[in-house]
Amino acid sequence: MLTLDFPGSRKLIDAIDAAVSQDTTRAVTDSLRNSLCSLIRSQTVTLPECVFETAEGRYARRELYRSEDHGYCVVAMTWGPGQGTPIHDHCGMWCVEGVWSGALEVVQYERLADEDGHYCFQPVGSIQAGPGSAGSLIPPHEYHTIRNPSDDAVAVSLHIYSGAMTHCAVFQPLGHNQYQRSDRQLGLDPVH
Repeated sequence: MLTLDFPGSRKLIDAIDAAVSQDTTRAVTDSLRNSLCSLIRSQTVTLPECVFETAEGRYARRELYRSEDHGYCVVAMTWGPGQGTPIHDHCGMWCVEGVWSGALEVVQYERLADEDGHYCFQPVGSIQAGPGSAGSLIPPHEYHTIRNPSDDAVAVSLHIYSGAMTHCAVFQPLGHNQYQRSDRQLGLDPVH
């Protein structure tokens, strides 16, 4: 179901539909990453103007499409200067994330053995991603943070999830690489 029609939306949906028909999760995410990079760089898709509007005090999430046939959903995220996430997961769903405009810093984490009822994480890599770049997260390697490192520019990213992303686990630091887990409900900002 298309939330809002925009130029190139059919091309984007067709590319995702083709990718999700692959045999394995790795093949799906590889195909999606390649297609998303190509579509962003060719500028054949124009996202709705509303996805460039920031939200006060947090990043914005706008669902652009949800496939009734395949179950995946496409969410545009808008990151104001310095906005980001705590360490979080995707509740066992795969995801492909592409930077549409601006830049994002993505840090991936490895979950270590839990200690004293707390979660332990270690950063295992970070990237500065610019327009036309995309990455994928496949469980169990799904723990990460995302942040707009700019002091003055807005960043927009497109996220394709294997299902509706309505909640996730977030991990707040306690010190000494220990974190406390909590569940977060994820809302959607209006698309207009």
